[in-house]
Amino acid sequence: MSERTVAIVGRPNVGKSALFNRLAGRKISIVHDQPGVTRDRIATKCKLGNAPFTIFDTGGIGSTVDASFTDQVHAEVDIAIATSDVLLFVVDGQAGLNPLDRELARQLRKVGKPVILVVNKIDVDQHAPNAVEFSQLGFENQIAISAEHNRAIEPLVAWAERLLPRAEFEPELSSQPVKIAIVGRPNVGKSSLTNAILKDKRTMVSEISGTTRDAIDIPYERQGNPYILIDTAGIRPRGKVSTSVEVFSVMRSESSIRRADLVLLVIDASVGVTAQDKKIAGLIQEARKPCVVAVNKWDLVKEQTDDKESLVAFMDEVRAQLFFLDYAPVLMASAKTGAEMTRIFKTIERIRIESHDHIGTGPLNRLLATAMTAHPSPLQSGRRFKVLYATQADARTRSPIPIPEIIFFCNDEKLLVETYRRFLESRIREKTPYTGLPLLFHLRAREVKGAEKKRPVRTKAAPEGEPKPVRVKKITHKPPTARRKALPARGMTGGRKGG
Repeated sequence: MSERTVAIVGRPNVGKSALFNRLAGRKISIVHDQPGVTRDRIATKCKLGNAPFTIFDTGGIGSTVDASFTDQVHAEVDIAIATSDVLLFVVDGQAGLNPLDRELARQLRKVGKPVILVVNKIDVDQHAPNAVEFSQLGFENQIAISAEHNRAIEPLVAWAERLLPRAEFEPELSSQPVKIAIVGRPNVGKSSLTNAILKDKRTMVSEISGTTRDAIDIPYERQGNPYILIDTAGIRPRGKVSTSVEVFSVMRSESSIRRADLVLLVIDASVGVTAQDKKIAGLIQEARKPCVVAVNKWDLVKEQTDDKESLVAFMDEVRAQLFFLDYAPVLMASAKTGAEMTRIFKTIERIRIESHDHIGTGPLNRLLATAMTAHPSPLQSGRRFKVLYATQADARTRSPIPIPEIIFFCNDEKLLVETYRRFLESRIREKTPYTGLPLLFHLRAREVKGAEKKRPVRTKAAPEGEPKPVRVKKITHKPPTARRKALPARGMTGGRKGG
């Protein structure tokens, strides 16, 4: 994997070394209020993202504290800029915009490399307005952070990763075969569809449902693209699974969904979408798998769908029944005539290609800001869901069809209701369709610094030296007769008798 590098640049005493240490995860550079402390170009690995990259800490540009080192410091900075893929231009959010910041911005624009303007020392939310004036520098990518207090470091790393060259892994993803699980309820024509694709009777076909017992892996190549077709047993309702063999067959079919790169859900056109079809579609949705819906046995309903309007109405009805799998394209097919086999694989290849599409961090955040300004999220206990920053994560697996994932840094993940989640997803898909792919949202709530968890109030014993609380006893008065009985008789008090 080729080395990817990020250089941290800026005028003296803006917090470059503090940011370097934060990204490195340990103290390497000396952090001091005295400007010009860092003179050398220090390098280490940042491992906070999906893949490690090298970071450079540089001396402050414009430092004249030690004239004997100034030329050498500037030379080291020039080397770091020349050898880096991304530049983090750090400015001081407390000190405000400086004439030297303007001069550095002018020089960095000449370099022609991606620049992230990092407004440092925004330690609390009340300091956020201080970052606004730095927009005058004209950089598209700008983020407010606090290196000392670890604020917005994770979004900064994610943003830098988006601008860095993509990490290269071996083997190449394009050379891996796409595993396609062909699933459906019994007797919808899964094996017939597999044989039509292969143009060979590789799997047993019968009118008796449940003929296929094993999940059969079949290597297949089409127009130079490798595939593995997984022909599975029909998935029955659990109450109708009669033998132990069928139980294991259904379990293997469900396992095939989980290990597949893409699922081809087969539905019988002559019957339409049944309750069991919906349950199988639910398994695909829960597994978060790319999907294509193939409505087989089209030849049996071709007369009813001969005109365009009837065909559109039929397809719309299928989509309506499978509304929770709305990202999956629906295609008509006929295993008997071999119709639409080419279209199925063209769709699969389109899904494979679009799975590697990435929305730029800048365009993604502008898209969300526009959508959320036009249609704010609904109020939840007087609060709205707010996105502080969003980015698309790099693929975490080596699957030939990776699932797109969007990371939202937000105020509170509990404020995102399902209807608004679908609204945001639809806006993202307008820009990048991600045909046949689920779109995963990962929400990361902003941590509130200094907040302490409330503890239950407990009654404490009185400290030493303080009077203990007095327990008052209830006084019961005896009746007068009882009191008289209790008193000694007159003249019997023990005194001398009078004589």
